[in-house]
Amino acid sequence: MHSAVNDMLEKYNCKTADDFREALREIIQEIALLGLYRSNFFDRACFYGGTALRIFYGLDRFSEDLDFSLNKPDPDFNLDPYLKYVQSELSAFGFVVEVQKKVKTLPTAIESAFIKAGTEVHFLKVGLREGLFPRPAKTENLKVKLEVDTNPPGKAEHNVKYHLNPLPFSVHLMAEPYLFAGKVHALLCREWGGGRIKGRDLYDYVWFISRKTPLQLSYLAGRMKQTGHLENENKIEHAEVIELLLNKFREIDYSKAKNDIFPFIKKPERVQIWSEDFFASITKEQLKTEV
Repeated sequence: MHSAVNDMLEKYNCKTADDFREALREIIQEIALLGLYRSNFFDRACFYGGTALRIFYGLDRFSEDLDFSLNKPDPDFNLDPYLKYVQSELSAFGFVVEVQKKVKTLPTAIESAFIKAGTEVHFLKVGLREGLFPRPAKTENLKVKLEVDTNPPGKAEHNVKYHLNPLPFSVHLMAEPYLFAGKVHALLCREWGGGRIKGRDLYDYVWFISRKTPLQLSYLAGRMKQTGHLENENKIEHAEVIELLLNKFREIDYSKAKNDIFPFIKKPERVQIWSEDFFASITKEQLKTEV
């Protein structure tokens, strides 16, 4: 394995097999971003989602996917040329990977691909001796999903951010108020039913509130209109967002939400307080918005 990967791995202080799995997955994500940078992908797109928050803003939870949005709609966008750079970059740093575009069975505005790297071979590559940890199944993969929204709902502001590992490069990162709007859209509009919800959405929501990040209302309205959750208006008001969130918080099974987030965090005590009253209170008292 490339020495830069070993240097990146050291900062994780891994003690268990799961620690090594998460660390290697995150290193794959960072090297994939470097490959996209080399391909000039960020001339056309910006980075958003949980992994963007973890890498560039210090969100303290694991995240599985790399999420991107084109700067303007392009129904003919082709992900294939950029995936070649991702494959090449990961190979150059010693990873044995398969980077494969997802074949769509139905037309959608999302272009997807999977990065897959065998867990066992990469445990050995970073020097984990056989017998030190439970041996992964031969078929087990370190998997990262890459998604690009080719039909964004209006222009989102973005910033250029620099990352130093495995070597210095830059990405275009969606500005925080727009990132928050995307998260609130997911919180309000994911189709789960039965009180189920992604605990990761709730965890990120609290994180944004704690940072006093304003919620970008125009971008939220565009996303909601695009998914059919805002029919008659092109805008949404602060009070309306509050009402929608309070209604959502009444529906949630918080036990299931906690079970969803536990595998992604190291400090379960951070979510013990979760309840309808907790989320309603921080929303009414602390949610800030901007138009």
